[in-house]
Amino acid sequence: MRIAILGTRGIPNNYGGFEQFAEFLSQHLVEEHHEVYVYNSSEHPYKEETWKGVNLIAKNDPEHKMGTVGQFIYDLNCILDARNRNFDIILQLGYTSSSIWHWLMPKKSIVITNMDGLEWKRSKFSKPVQRFLKYAEKLAVNNSDFLISDSIGIQESLYERYKKQSKYIPYGASIPQSINEQYLEKYKLVKYQYNMLIARIEPENSIETILDGVLLSKSPEQFIVIGKTNNTFGQYLVNKFKEVDKIVFLDGIYDMEALNCLRFYSNLYFHGHSVGGTNPSLLEAMSSSSLIIAHNNNFNKYILEQDGYYFSDVAEVTSYLDGLNKEDHPDKVENSLSKIKTKYSWNSINSEYTNYFIECLD
Repeated sequence: MRIAILGTRGIPNNYGGFEQFAEFLSQHLVEEHHEVYVYNSSEHPYKEETWKGVNLIAKNDPEHKMGTVGQFIYDLNCILDARNRNFDIILQLGYTSSSIWHWLMPKKSIVITNMDGLEWKRSKFSKPVQRFLKYAEKLAVNNSDFLISDSIGIQESLYERYKKQSKYIPYGASIPQSINEQYLEKYKLVKYQYNMLIARIEPENSIETILDGVLLSKSPEQFIVIGKTNNTFGQYLVNKFKEVDKIVFLDGIYDMEALNCLRFYSNLYFHGHSVGGTNPSLLEAMSSSSLIIAHNNNFNKYILEQDGYYFSDVAEVTSYLDGLNKEDHPDKVENSLSKIKTKYSWNSINSEYTNYFIECLD
């Protein structure tokens, strides 16, 4: 099969969840002897034409100059290029800025869209933007040949609102083969004597709620925040908590070995994502033997079930910080690891995608 993946900023991952997913899936497809192309932003730091056997197509991305409008132009450039490539399948990751160009999609290619989360519910967007995103979602649903939901909650929502079936395939994760302790020294951390979160620094990821809880906590343990703070909300948080010594902003970290170490040796891992499907960072925390305190919503509960704790407000965050220790709950950690092995391994997820592509072509 000739397969194109669009809708990301490109690989190797230098940004977030869809990019990480595109890395793993594209490598697997190449190993299965398929011809794979991933569209990369012209601003991506990796400039080679191939990566681990995956063909990379760099297209002009003016987002850094134009803001959000630039995302639409980047997606347009990718779609126009795809019209000349004769792909069997185009896997579209998300729909936010690409669905408006649906009428330009190659007619001979099968378009499969991973619907991501309920983007129009994200609090960082204004009401007019939320209305547009709801419209964009409808365009993607009605103009894709097949749909993929990464969460049972998303699958149910799409059927309830559009009466459209979608294939449920969650994200995956890999259990680290070893943990390199040298990163603790690099970041001046002590085993099990710090708490943490990893997220895009956006309002819907409950980061301010979590850090307000840290501020009120009597625990002296450091709290590390991993995520780029170069946006408006990130700078607001850095400024708000700049006098709080135990809150440390480490900016974005994309070295998986480092992340595995930091998650593994944390005491508590907070997952504040309140909107979306199967979030990659949640699965990676589970695979790294973290004790997880997650935002109280159905998306997180579908994944963690009884093997984590849940918060809804600042007081609950503070209560966990003051009264919970990882060493007291080995059962929850082990159960989470078991879920990764049986339900969310990358090998099984990648195989599900490959088999679904074949099914869609039949």
